[in-house]
Amino acid sequence: MPGTQSHPVARRMWRATGWCAATVATLAVVAALWPAQWGGFLSLTIVSGPSMTPAYQSGDLVIGLRREANMGDVVVYRPDGIEASVVHRVVSGDTDSGWVTRGDHNDWDDPWLATSENTLGVVQWRLPHVSRFVPSGGMLPIGMACLIGAVLLMPGREVTTVTTSSDEVDDAAEYHI
Repeated sequence: MPGTQSHPVARRMWRATGWCAATVATLAVVAALWPAQWGGFLSLTIVSGPSMTPAYQSGDLVIGLRREANMGDVVVYRPDGIEASVVHRVVSGDTDSGWVTRGDHNDWDDPWLATSENTLGVVQWRLPHVSRFVPSGGMLPIGMACLIGAVLLMPGREVTTVTTSSDEVDDAAEYHI
């Protein structure tokens, strides 16, 4: 902030600008990470059972993005009348009539169709064995937020204060990650 040391109004303007930028960035991150189950674009699902081995193991977290599925994609969908999400591979079908899915370890197709209405996301990433550290079910988004928060607050992060004069102490905090 060159030239602002002697102008308290300019310092306040820079501080307000920084807070506004941080707020916008935080809102953008929250919007990007908002779960598909609550209308967002991201699906967070813990794999349960052996139907997708060897690609995914029970307890793995799969992260999907809401986008159109293609043949061979692994999708997360919630069939009508079923409380749980299904994580299986698209083996046939199309966008208009629905996708037929099957677990990689299964010899049979699922009795439900994955449609654009019930598909929460197409799997993009896998985090192995996350269920050991994060609660499942409706608490998954909260558990993931806690896990991310714990990583951000890990030891090794330090706060350093740099001052140039005693009247600038409140403006001089610098955070190192």
